[in-house]
Amino acid sequence: MNANIAASETAGAKTTARIGIVTVSDRASRGEYQDRGGPAIGDYLRETLNSAWSAIERVIPDERPTIEATLRALADDEHCCLIVTTGGTGPAPRDVTPEATLAVCEKPLPGFGELMRKVSLEKVPTAILSRQTAGIRGRCLIVNLPGQPKAIRECLDAVMPAIPYCIDLIGGPFLTTVPERVQAFRPAK
Repeated sequence: MNANIAASETAGAKTTARIGIVTVSDRASRGEYQDRGGPAIGDYLRETLNSAWSAIERVIPDERPTIEATLRALADDEHCCLIVTTGGTGPAPRDVTPEATLAVCEKPLPGFGELMRKVSLEKVPTAILSRQTAGIRGRCLIVNLPGQPKAIRECLDAVMPAIPYCIDLIGGPFLTTVPERVQAFRPAK
């Protein structure tokens, strides 16, 4: 059991946020390569979220129909308020995560990708090749991240301040962050 869930449940929390963590990788899905992206996302969320949440993890191949079906199932059937993907955001022919994401979303949120690329470009010139994006499906925010753990952390640091409020706006659970780690932004009422 996630320590965040245990702490919040004992404090009487009513809602445990469900968060999908999806690694998109042919090799990892076949067991030929150790998934480092999904665990990096989980580690980051454990460090930054202090509200109750549980992870629903998937490792799938770079197949657009599979990616789309997985995102739909996590949003619609598993009722995730947030799905964070890793992998499949580059220019290679099999990198189709952004296309699959936009195909299942009702509202694209291009600002997420713009900010992640800006932050990544400060570190490495090839970040311009990255095609991260984000969008809304029902009451779920879907965010695409790159595949490298260091880049995952940098990109999440950039966008995490906006994620809790975005989830508020779409009717999801109230997420709180560890203020010393990430300060979530919510406008004054």
